[in-house]
Amino acid sequence: MFDGYDSCSEDTSSSSSSEESEEEVAPLPSNLPIIKNNGQVYTYPDGKSGMATCEMCGMVGVRDAFYSKTKRFCSVSCSRSYSSNSKKASILARLQGKPPTKKAKVLQKQPLVAKLAAYAQYQATLQNQAKTKAAVSMEGFSWGNYINSNSFIAAPVTCFKHAPMGTCWGDISENVRVEVPNTDCSLPTKVFWIAGIVKLAGYNALLRYEGFENDPGLDFWCNVCGSDIHPVGWCAASGKPLVPPRTIQHKYTNWKAFLVKRLTGAKTLPPDFSQKVSESMQYPFKPCMRVEVVDKRHLCRTRVAVVESVIGGRLRLVYEESEDRTDDFWCHMHSPLIHHIGWSRSIGHRFKRSDITKKQDGHFDTPPHLFAKVKEVDQSGEWFKEGMKLEAIDPLNLSTICVATIRKVLADGFLMIGIDGSEAADGSDWFCYHATSPSIFPVGFCEINMIELTPPRGYTKLPFKWFDYLRETGSIAAPVKLFNKDVPNHGFRVGMKLEAVDLMEPRLICVATVTRIIHRLLRIHFDGWEEEYDQWVDCESPDLYPVGWCQLTGYQLQPPASQLTTLQLKEELIDGEDYNFLQGASDQESNGSANFYIKQEP
Repeated sequence: MFDGYDSCSEDTSSSSSSEESEEEVAPLPSNLPIIKNNGQVYTYPDGKSGMATCEMCGMVGVRDAFYSKTKRFCSVSCSRSYSSNSKKASILARLQGKPPTKKAKVLQKQPLVAKLAAYAQYQATLQNQAKTKAAVSMEGFSWGNYINSNSFIAAPVTCFKHAPMGTCWGDISENVRVEVPNTDCSLPTKVFWIAGIVKLAGYNALLRYEGFENDPGLDFWCNVCGSDIHPVGWCAASGKPLVPPRTIQHKYTNWKAFLVKRLTGAKTLPPDFSQKVSESMQYPFKPCMRVEVVDKRHLCRTRVAVVESVIGGRLRLVYEESEDRTDDFWCHMHSPLIHHIGWSRSIGHRFKRSDITKKQDGHFDTPPHLFAKVKEVDQSGEWFKEGMKLEAIDPLNLSTICVATIRKVLADGFLMIGIDGSEAADGSDWFCYHATSPSIFPVGFCEINMIELTPPRGYTKLPFKWFDYLRETGSIAAPVKLFNKDVPNHGFRVGMKLEAVDLMEPRLICVATVTRIIHRLLRIHFDGWEEEYDQWVDCESPDLYPVGWCQLTGYQLQPPASQLTTLQLKEELIDGEDYNFLQGASDQESNGSANFYIKQEP
């Protein structure tokens, strides 16, 4: 095992057309009010609600279609840009030792034409960033420094069964020994030394070279699944030299005896660890495969899209009718939002017929067996019915759980659901959940678990009471026994760090924290952002990843907003450039298998 140790001296040498449904989203009735402003047309299903102006871009539209609780912004992008700009102005003022200037307040004073021009430029920037897969540079952000400086704890890899090594992580833990490059060496050739894991954070490990004892002076972070980390014995088998770090070279005269004593009985990585890593990063989805995916502009229907690229199991899908290939959608290959060609027709789901009459050269339908399987259900007995009430996570505002209604019962256990009080007249904002989905809940779930339930828009009898609402609407609650009660032992704890997809901007993966756990439901907070951007996510969601996943797969990680703004401001101060705040910046609770409807403390 130690034959790779040559000397303690630095002189050692050595990624359909298918069956397409005729049904499409019906056009809005002609008698609906049309509101015009600056040449732009806005329609609203019932004409009852007021208008709002986006504080970022100046866009005028229906207030209830705007984002966030305060309805100040027309989109997530505008909301985040405004937030980034506010922080940017504040930090800049502090760095310069003076209060914010008028230039920093330009967001509220620009005329509408200027705001629209800036918004167009901002959107163009976002599209360009999407093409290059570099939404925000994370240069300067280090998970290791972030974890160390705040004593954070990261969710273990075993919490993420869909991630590489998620099901075969094994006993990798503190004190496991590995062979890594020796950076404390002036030899011209690459040499190695043995290090022990001091701390684990997802895929990342804080390592300390053998011989440093309790001295953290040369500790460093390394991705355990990276190409430069090996099990003990790899150097001997590969003919690579083991050379002790220069700083401690004088401590022992017989380093081989030291290693034998230190490593006897110690654990190391399995010999086939790198092979397992490689195998776990092979993905069955390939470019040019065709799928059915939710239409991001009309959640009630699906469209045909083509796999453009695959990164770490995440798919960049381009809608088939997109001529310039910029109309895209990001999701994981196990996402419940994608299906095989023909799925919509088979269950009775709305589907947008493609203008493409035949498959383009090289495109082919994805084999059905590659998609995530849903649990089979028996719809022959007592089952969900149209009009039944329930509680559901709002797919357009994932920080809220809302009063909802089953609008249509499809085949194979799928349901079309609408949010009470904010549905479009044509049902274009209904969304599809499976009966076993962890995103739907029985009446009373929020009250039992002390979660704020969002009442129907315009409902004035507050505080909201389900008993009164069911009586007033002449409705019945969906039976509790029909909901998914399975609670896996997922391993998440409040405060754990991870990397999470911003599902309102799904091409982005951000630094995030678990802030609350209700059975299998996790509340995910994006570090540096306000709580209104939090998202309720299932513990087995394929949109959650261990710390270090982006580094491992080559995906772009979005750093915390506060750090991002500070880094950008420092760069601008150094460059001495003018600031343009108008454009903005890019964007232990129990988890056991207790009864799903038993009250838990918040």
